[in-house]
Amino acid sequence: MSGARLNFIKPQEPVLVETPPVSDDWLHEIKYDGFRTQLILDWAGARALTRTGIDWSKRYWPIVAAAEKLKATSFVLDGEVIAPDPDGRPNFHEMHSRMAWNAELLAFVAFDIMHHDGKDLRSLPAIERKAILWDLVKPAEGIIQYSQHIQGSGDDFYQAVEKMGLEGMVSKRQGSPYRSAKNDSWLKIKCWEIGNFDLLGIKREPGKQTEAILGRNGRYAGKAAVSTTRSIKERLRQRIQQATARPPEGLPKALVTPDVEWVEPGIKAVVKSLRGENKLRHASVQDFSDE
Repeated sequence: MSGARLNFIKPQEPVLVETPPVSDDWLHEIKYDGFRTQLILDWAGARALTRTGIDWSKRYWPIVAAAEKLKATSFVLDGEVIAPDPDGRPNFHEMHSRMAWNAELLAFVAFDIMHHDGKDLRSLPAIERKAILWDLVKPAEGIIQYSQHIQGSGDDFYQAVEKMGLEGMVSKRQGSPYRSAKNDSWLKIKCWEIGNFDLLGIKREPGKQTEAILGRNGRYAGKAAVSTTRSIKERLRQRIQQATARPPEGLPKALVTPDVEWVEPGIKAVVKSLRGENKLRHASVQDFSDE
C-alpha cells in the first residue's frame, strides 16, 4: 500500500478561565501535566508528533509501538504524553529523564480522535468522538490510556481535582466539533497553590499595579502583584527603606530598571499562583515575613 500519509492536524487549544462552566452541556477532564502529542497511524506505521508537528517518534518509541497494535488501519489521536507515578498522577519533573533513559515508563493519555479508518471525525460532536476513542483505546494495556470524563457538575469536578493536587481541568462543550487553534468550546481551569518565595525587589510604575520580583532557590521565579492590605504594604515599605540593595546576579536584563527598588536578602513573600507553571503566572502576594 502507498500514497500520501495522514497529515498533522493543528491542535485545538483551550482558553484559560478562572472558574469551570456550570451548565450541563459540558464534559470535564483532568488537565494532564506532560507534553501535548499527536499520535498518527497510517499505512506506513505510527508516529508521534509534538504540538507543533515535530516528529518525536524515537523519543516515544514504546508508545509508537503500542499504537501500531491498536485495532485500526488509521487514526489521528490528540493527547498528552505523561510520566505517571505509581498512583497514576502525572509527574512532569520526571518527563525528561524518562524520555532519555526509561521511555517505557511514559504513557500516552488520549483525549480526542480526529481521524479513524479513513473517516475525518472533526465535525462530529465531542461526546461522539470520545465514544469512538473509547472503543479504540479500551483494549490497550497501560501505555496508551483513555482520558476519563464526567458530564456536568463542573464545580464538583474542580474541587476533586484540587484536592488531588492536580494541575487543573479542561472543560469541553459536548456538542462541539474539533477546531484547530484556540477557541472557547474548550476551557482550561487551573488550580491554585500557595508558596514561599524570596523577595528580590519591588517595581512601582505610575498608573500600574505594584509588583514584587521574586526568586526561589537562588533563581528568578517571576513577578507577582502586590495585592495585600494597606497595613502589610506599609510594613513592607518601612522594611525596604531600611536598606538599599543591588539587583541580584542572574536576573533577566529587562527587569533591571530604575523603577525597581531592590531589597536585602531576608524577606519572604507568601504568593498565590497557578499550579504547575515553570514561572509564576497570575500570581499575587498575600503576605510578607522576615526570615
